[in-house]
Amino acid sequence: MRQWLRTAFARGYERLLRRELNDGPAHVAIIQDGNRRYARNRGEDAPDGHRAGAQTTEQVLDWCEELGIEELTLYAFSTENFNRPEGELEPLFDLLEDKLYEFADAERVHDNGVCIRAIGDIDRLPERVTDAIDYAERRTADYEEFRLNIALAYGGRNELLRAARDVAEAVEAGDLDPADIDSAAVESRLYRQPVRDVDLIIRTGGDERTSNFLPWHANGNEAAVYFCAPYWPEFSKVDFLRGIRTYESREASWQRTRTERAVALVRALASVELDEARAVGSRLREQLSNRGAEELSAELERQGNETAD
Repeated sequence: MRQWLRTAFARGYERLLRRELNDGPAHVAIIQDGNRRYARNRGEDAPDGHRAGAQTTEQVLDWCEELGIEELTLYAFSTENFNRPEGELEPLFDLLEDKLYEFADAERVHDNGVCIRAIGDIDRLPERVTDAIDYAERRTADYEEFRLNIALAYGGRNELLRAARDVAEAVEAGDLDPADIDSAAVESRLYRQPVRDVDLIIRTGGDERTSNFLPWHANGNEAAVYFCAPYWPEFSKVDFLRGIRTYESREASWQRTRTERAVALVRALASVELDEARAVGSRLREQLSNRGAEELSAELERQGNETAD
């Protein structure tokens, strides 16, 4: 009876959260933390925790499809993970290999047009894992409906250092003019496959840090971050929806601040030159939400009426 009540409450809360959400993020990135601690608490070995976490990963793909999320990046294996004991690494590599082949052949992947890509210094991985990566990428290369990025042998600081070195070498070789170094020049030199800017980072397991994950695409985009206590194998749909709600709350606050700044700027310009304020306001409207653009237009109209009077 008690379990039934908990299940009923969770389902009700899930429906409530779902009704509260509007347009969610396009790109969610997840740090899947807590697999080993989950296994240890159950008296099991680390590989058991990783296998349980893999089941959660499959559920998250379903939730992304349901919510219309277009891209998902999973932090599956960091450069620091190479320091783990050999007895833990080999089963983890086996699991990564098996899951890559399984995803690449899964009907749901092909029915939903999922493009699978690995990002990271994958040459450091065992050949059997890189072969599985090649297979998964080839099998799904033509799909565009949804993108699944799997971060393997990934380190954000190392990614930026590599890109900086590549830029420096291109300049030294005369292939790149220093005046042409821009965001695109750096982004094209990041790990293997470029990804879109990250809107939301979720980290499970209780630690409140982003662990050098996607610094270019997340920090540069001021991504929202949601930390939660459950270990990755325990991560639920309610937890996922809470993360989406965190993104929407932060986005609403950010849009509010942006609108307030735009209105303040137009107001300051209008006190000197109304035509210039209108020109600036026209450009700013394109960067605001519909509500923000309407508020800015109302301010311009008010300034115009005051000038006419």
